[in-house]
Amino acid sequence: MTHSEPPRSRWSDLDRPPLGTPGLRRALVRPGSLWTSFEVVEATGSTNSDLAARAADLPEGAVLVAEEQTAGRGRLDRRWSAPPRSGLFFSVLLRPGPDVPVERWGWLPLLTGVAAATGLARAAGVDTSLKWPNDLLVTVAGQERKAGGILAERAGTDAVVVGLGLNVTLREDELPVPTAGSLALADAVSTDRDTLLRGVLRSLEQWYGTWRAAGGDPAASGLQETYAAGCATLGRTVRAELPGDRALTGEAVAVDGDGRLVLATADGGREAVGAGDIVHLRPAG
Repeated sequence: MTHSEPPRSRWSDLDRPPLGTPGLRRALVRPGSLWTSFEVVEATGSTNSDLAARAADLPEGAVLVAEEQTAGRGRLDRRWSAPPRSGLFFSVLLRPGPDVPVERWGWLPLLTGVAAATGLARAAGVDTSLKWPNDLLVTVAGQERKAGGILAERAGTDAVVVGLGLNVTLREDELPVPTAGSLALADAVSTDRDTLLRGVLRSLEQWYGTWRAAGGDPAASGLQETYAAGCATLGRTVRAELPGDRALTGEAVAVDGDGRLVLATADGGREAVGAGDIVHLRPAG
């Protein structure tokens, strides 16, 4: 007589335990905190889409986390997928007005990048650098790899939904593309997702509060300087692939007051890029 093994549930990976929702909610949703609600779902298409659809009925500070995201989106509607419980996939609802003029809301994805990098340095012991405008990079075996991305979208007239996807425990054979990475592959001292999520959300609360108190001024809040210090794009020769099939090559020399990337071109000119794909052509230095 043979004993068949019990069917393996996709949720039973002991290396990938579920998030501790009650403890996280207690730690994050408290009097005076930015975070007003905290919800974890097992799987969804996109936390950004879900939160945006409910934005009109929710106060600022709602947090939605998915253990698995089946139709996660990056910029230009690129797909972001990963095995269940292998990363952090979450979105937050922010209403920066009337403290912050709408023209400064474009800083929110950059602010989220700074907050994530700061929070992960403390919680995971990993150096995370920022690729303009919204990628999180880690170093794996001496190579720069993308471990996360940020997507900010307007929800109605007064709200912004900011989503973050971060590869935490992905192994080499699970990576969607060879240029991707994860915190585990970057030798993080901790891959405990509860600790990481708490660290990133607390850092985001702190940075958002400082920026909002400064009326969204990126210089007065220290955001512009901190972003530049952690930005792996600055000092490098890059190619900006712009809307309308236009490309521009030059040295990335600054991030201006509007959050745009300033390129010094071969003809001695300078051009600010507000949107586009950036390709790093050579290392900084």
